[in-house]
Amino acid sequence: MNQKQLNAFRMVMRHGTITAAARAMNVSQPAVSRLLSDLESSIGFPLLHRPGGKAVPTREAYEFFQEVERMFYGLDRLGQVAEDIRALNRAFCRVASMPMVSFELLPRTLKRIVTQHEGIDISHDVHTSPRILDLLASRQIDLGIAQTDPGREDVEVLAAYRTNCVCVMSPSHPLAAREEIRPEDLDGEPMVALNFRTLTYTYLMRCFSEAGVAPKIVAETQPSYSACAMAALDVGIAVVDPITPGIFGDRVRVVPFVPAVPFDYQVLKPAGPPMSRAATAFFDVLQETIASQPHFGVRVHNKTA
Repeated sequence: MNQKQLNAFRMVMRHGTITAAARAMNVSQPAVSRLLSDLESSIGFPLLHRPGGKAVPTREAYEFFQEVERMFYGLDRLGQVAEDIRALNRAFCRVASMPMVSFELLPRTLKRIVTQHEGIDISHDVHTSPRILDLLASRQIDLGIAQTDPGREDVEVLAAYRTNCVCVMSPSHPLAAREEIRPEDLDGEPMVALNFRTLTYTYLMRCFSEAGVAPKIVAETQPSYSACAMAALDVGIAVVDPITPGIFGDRVRVVPFVPAVPFDYQVLKPAGPPMSRAATAFFDVLQETIASQPHFGVRVHNKTA
């Protein structure tokens, strides 16, 4: 018993005659008759009476037909499921990102995703970089956007991007009209610093040290949007990534900081197996979104997943 034989039987039952079944299958009538005869030999009982050259289904044929229909319904259902998977109509992608990219970059990416791939369900959470790395390592998420430790082997960097930090202050601040701000310009100025555990803090303190400037840090906070909120209220000048200040609009003034202090981030996946098709689609759209806005960063590393 094989699928060709079962399909021939199914067509005969559906169309009423062997001739009509042959026409529907686009084969000859003898070919259908041979398939039916082989099926009857295989299952051990007749499916058709042939009085006067006609083909009349037996009672057993009707009972058998019900199961054959169920089988083909299952095959048709599998075909539809396969098509849905191919077309990303029943896909799911779990993403986590650090706060820096969660207010503008990720919403822009998600808008593109729901437009281009309506069938992909996206779950997005905001976490610290260490938490994102742990979620990736335990395969609880498909993609993460974070700052990673280069020594980790349980995550894989798909792409890395570099931005340069900027100074953020209230529009009324005396330095707000500057075209750029250097370490010596901040000598004695109240400052809001990112947490001392961050790479940005390390780079910034090195920069001040090389310029012979002792920064006047009045508050230390994490993440960048907290520093920007304090800067908007004139608590002090904050040096943060160039993306976060955008959510504060005209409440803050953004001035480039010289020399460049890098603020890098990476797009990551769990180490090992390749990404799902949904995660790959999300990654592709994410890259397009980052490339669309200069302040989202310049790619410094890319790997084909």
